[in-house]
Amino acid sequence: MVKDGMLKFLFPKGTSTTSSLPGVAFFLILIFSLSSALSFSQDSLSVHKTRKIKVLPLPAFGYSPETKTFIGVVTLFAFNFYNDSTTRTSNAKFEVNYTWNKQFILECEWNYFLKQEKWFTKGQVHYSQYPDLYYGIGSNTPESNKLIFNSNRFILGVFVLKKIGTGLFTGLNVRYIEYTKLAADSGITYPELAGESTCGIGVSLIKDTRNNLLTPLKGVYVFFNASYNSARSSYGKISLDLRYYKTWKSKYTLAFRFINDFTVGTPPFYDYAYLGGDKFVRGYYYGRYRDNCLTSLQAEFRLPVVWRFGLAAFGGLSDIYHDPGRITFESYKYNIGLGLRFLIDRKEKTNLRFDYAIGQGENNGFYVSFGESF
Repeated sequence: MVKDGMLKFLFPKGTSTTSSLPGVAFFLILIFSLSSALSFSQDSLSVHKTRKIKVLPLPAFGYSPETKTFIGVVTLFAFNFYNDSTTRTSNAKFEVNYTWNKQFILECEWNYFLKQEKWFTKGQVHYSQYPDLYYGIGSNTPESNKLIFNSNRFILGVFVLKKIGTGLFTGLNVRYIEYTKLAADSGITYPELAGESTCGIGVSLIKDTRNNLLTPLKGVYVFFNASYNSARSSYGKISLDLRYYKTWKSKYTLAFRFINDFTVGTPPFYDYAYLGGDKFVRGYYYGRYRDNCLTSLQAEFRLPVVWRFGLAAFGGLSDIYHDPGRITFESYKYNIGLGLRFLIDRKEKTNLRFDYAIGQGENNGFYVSFGESF
């Protein structure tokens, strides 16, 4: 849910299609989100010349089998204190949700450019209390392996990067992850499913020429990070994220994303490479498959339709596997989907997104989010 982005809810495998509550929740979210977004975006645009900070508060509510009904608020901030053509608009978001299952989620994320983009910082602070699903480690874990577990989670990640070329940044990042009060329902026993904490430090290289961070229309994004992490045992992680965007006739956009995520050693269960969720392969439950390595290729086509509405089609192939030196795609997973877009900010070209995706087998997911998946 929230860990995959704001204002979204997910229907994993096993969700009943005959239940009326998810449908009701969808239409409530659609009506209130669109009306609120349009109202606030019009207000913020009307004073854009005098304000350096744009604030967009939105209601967050929906339904999922794990959380039942949830309500909350999301506030998105867009700001540029320098008003020069060499500094892109920075953004941040703050989100609080509470569910009928007495679950609490609080999250803050930011992407901030200093003047002339000489320095760039991004990060996340996340705290949550809620149940989750765990299927074990491996690319072929069956649905019968599903286990519900509860935990308190705290995640802190900070990147500080210096510009070394046109759209090119390098620097250090630190992160801290802690899972506490972890308890699983009776049933399958997983020895690795235990409370733990991780401290990590890494070196990053980012090439970013996107014209917009939330809804890119053109440019490239290259992210490379190598980190050393300490938990009960030490392990390394290497991540590569490549994205390409092309727009023609000022409205048709094609986007590609390629991901390689390698883990060397034995990490805690929550820090394996994972497949699933809004940011990593829509159509699968977040963390449905976990192992040392992930390779994924995703593509998306977006086009406007009428007024502020647009459509999107997306899909891809992914593989989760154990050996970093062996990419075979023997157990690849496909995903395909369609989406609805609503333009809430004409100046920044930012969309409110509604996506439905299906994966292999009976895996599927529905997502509502601000900004594109990638």
